[in-house]
Amino acid sequence: MSRTSHGFNRSTQSAPTTEFLTLVEEGEVATITLNRPEVMNALSVDLSREFAESVEYIRDQDHLHIVVIKGSGGNFCVGDDLSEMAGGEWGNPNAVFRRVRYYQDMANTLEELDKITISAVDGNCVGGGLEITMACDFVICTERARWGMPEVDWGITPGWGGTTRMVRLIGRRMTKEINLLGALHSAKRGVDLGLFNRVVPNDQLDDAVTGLVELLKIKNNQGLRQLKFIINKNAEADLYTAQGFEALQGAYSASVLAANLVPDADDAHGWTAYAKKDPESEILKRRQAALNFWVD
Repeated sequence: MSRTSHGFNRSTQSAPTTEFLTLVEEGEVATITLNRPEVMNALSVDLSREFAESVEYIRDQDHLHIVVIKGSGGNFCVGDDLSEMAGGEWGNPNAVFRRVRYYQDMANTLEELDKITISAVDGNCVGGGLEITMACDFVICTERARWGMPEVDWGITPGWGGTTRMVRLIGRRMTKEINLLGALHSAKRGVDLGLFNRVVPNDQLDDAVTGLVELLKIKNNQGLRQLKFIINKNAEADLYTAQGFEALQGAYSASVLAANLVPDADDAHGWTAYAKKDPESEILKRRQAALNFWVD
């Protein structure tokens, strides 16, 4: 265990050894690919452990700013492996309780990463697979993607987001419909309800993800971190508390830029670049790149 200059312990400096997923780092981008294509990337106990360890590793890497999660073999993920449940590998009720809490911690860690996370969804995305997407910042899916929460028909209930995060994203009535009926839905309906950001043609998923990644790369990383943090926290707070945090964030942003103490933050206020109207300004180029992105 090592100690960094930040003053807290980092216990995951080495990437985990994995068998059922791949973790690839390319500069500031990490890509996790769930890799059990023969069972549509069902989350076995071992795959879930590897996923949790990979998320924890990514959490502790300052050089990583963007995370892409996808599945192999034409599917994203069909959730927990029911064959393992049937085989008793989840253990007695207390063991199940502990495992569910472990998976909740995994999803919470994913949601709280100070990186921008993107789920790239193709094919089936159900149960635990859908719960992964709900802990991410962006979800892009193909036209052929199908999603849902089928647990009710298997005599089980969601454990790490299928009711809790979903009700916060799409409301009580729609969450009941998705969970109590257990149907599989179209990609377009996921966008309409607010679970997904974009639907793209089946052969354009990689290009769509790359386009989003490239836009995120030119953003102010400190700004992205702060925005993600405050949006996540304020979604759970009352209006006036949230506004208080929002005001403090404004002051924090000004102080960070003025002090120039964060290596991957802008070294100047955006309004300075705006006032100078310098066409070579990286900030103005960044703004121009964003103007028409995902504008229908």
